[in-house]
Amino acid sequence: MSETETTKVARGADPVTTEIVRQALNAAAEQMKRALIRTSFSPVIYEVLDFAAALYDRDVNLLAQAPTLPTFMGTMSFCVTGAVEAVGGEDALEPGDIILYNVPYGTGSHPQDVAVVMPVFLAEGELIGYSAIKAHWLDIGGKDPYSTDTVDVFQEGTIFPGVKLFSRGRLVSDIYRMATANSRVPKMVAGDINALVVGVRAGATALDRVVGRHTLPVFRECVERMYAAGEAVVRSWFDKLPDGRYLGRGEMDSDGLTEDRVPFEIAIEVKGSDVVVDYTNAPPERPGPINCPVPSTVSATRIAITMLAGGGEAPNEGHFRAIEVLTKPGTLFHPEPPAPCFLYGWAGDQAMEAIYQALFGAMPEAVPACSGGDICALVFWGTRERTREPWTDGGPHAVGQGAHVRGDGQSGLMHISEAATRVTSVEVAEAKNPWIMDRVELAPDSGGAGRHRGGLGVDYSFRFLEDALMTTTVERTKNAPWGLDGGTAARPNALEVELPDGTVTPYSKATRVVLPKDAVVHLHTGGGGGYGAPAERDAAAVLADVRDGYLSEARARADYPHAFGD
Repeated sequence: MSETETTKVARGADPVTTEIVRQALNAAAEQMKRALIRTSFSPVIYEVLDFAAALYDRDVNLLAQAPTLPTFMGTMSFCVTGAVEAVGGEDALEPGDIILYNVPYGTGSHPQDVAVVMPVFLAEGELIGYSAIKAHWLDIGGKDPYSTDTVDVFQEGTIFPGVKLFSRGRLVSDIYRMATANSRVPKMVAGDINALVVGVRAGATALDRVVGRHTLPVFRECVERMYAAGEAVVRSWFDKLPDGRYLGRGEMDSDGLTEDRVPFEIAIEVKGSDVVVDYTNAPPERPGPINCPVPSTVSATRIAITMLAGGGEAPNEGHFRAIEVLTKPGTLFHPEPPAPCFLYGWAGDQAMEAIYQALFGAMPEAVPACSGGDICALVFWGTRERTREPWTDGGPHAVGQGAHVRGDGQSGLMHISEAATRVTSVEVAEAKNPWIMDRVELAPDSGGAGRHRGGLGVDYSFRFLEDALMTTTVERTKNAPWGLDGGTAARPNALEVELPDGTVTPYSKATRVVLPKDAVVHLHTGGGGGYGAPAERDAAAVLADVRDGYLSEARARADYPHAFGD
């Protein structure tokens, strides 16, 4: 790596002070997260953690992030840049300003994922950075609270194209009233808006405190050293890979409007410590809402690579400097207005799996087999019988993780795109919503076989106590999670609705599914693929899986006959 002004400055910064600054910034981002969790109204925020909280420097480089929703994190710089440009740039910013921004092609998300951006100024008036949160609002006035069949962005929700919610510290009441008026659940949205404001203000105060403690020149020197260290970690990983071009292939079940499969290809070019992830061969943008805007395409790429190459560190801007992403306008991974993109992250999730498939060709021992490959999100809504109050809730669900060269895949965890998020606890879900959970259990035989077994998926059953509606976004129902190095495929995702009369209907992507009282929604999340030939699995491990209920004896005998002397 050639000498640059950045590396010269970084070398001159004191390493101990740099580490103190780095940990202080991480702690500041964590304060933002805690402030939001403690004041938000929606379980999707305080239980699921469907948000991202981050701090940026003046040039919109990532200083620190709280561990929440990874798929949002790589998009946050785009959110800050878009929000600031929309209000007129740096010169239009003043202390106390807070900007609302949710243009999908700028945030990378559907309109319900709203970014709140606050510039941070020193007492003498110098801009030093930004405090930003992007969080999921329960409803923002789209054609449905959650959709799989939108045909343009205008059906997907109210757009706030970068407007000041607070100006010089004072609430712009017209913007606030517009936000709550365009929601089916205005009380919940109002509470979450206030919580977002609390969160970005906490981040701004903490960033100002860190800079004030060390002085701005020392802070900047330490930050540059911090970035250089993060960059070196990622580059050192890619230095170990042979140069070349590696292909990965993915597939979407459908685009939400038709049942046609949507295959795609990603190429990864490694040259020394530089990596280019090339999406330019992607299919044209789709008429249905699976299009993935550029910020989320970049984010998916960063997640997949830094999970492998990031050394387990909390990432900063430096970790992303070795990664270049190429896209082609008007395609699945670079849609242009007004293309629908409500299911933006679903293609991104498949892209992550395809990136790992590609990297298997470069370093087989570095990557896992395919996971369940989806967040299996369900959203429910309706009107409560007793109070006639509107309600909505939902979230992602756990899948099995792919096995790898070092061991079995983990069972019942979130897809890596949501690695730090959670499934709402049964107790909270049942207390707030008109359903009971008949079943939440690991699914025997759902993982792929191999020298190392894939992780298990989960079976969920929701029994409804009142009439309700549902949107299901379940992906990867047609394309089973693949194994690697001789491992077998795992169970794919599936969902069916059992009506009170016993009728059972399968669904994958569907909007506004009617759920009468006593209907049961059965969600079966996918397992992880196996790694290595099943014949190489230790017989004792096979028998332990049967004893523990991970495998049925019949499946074990079929996949691992050597364990039974057959």
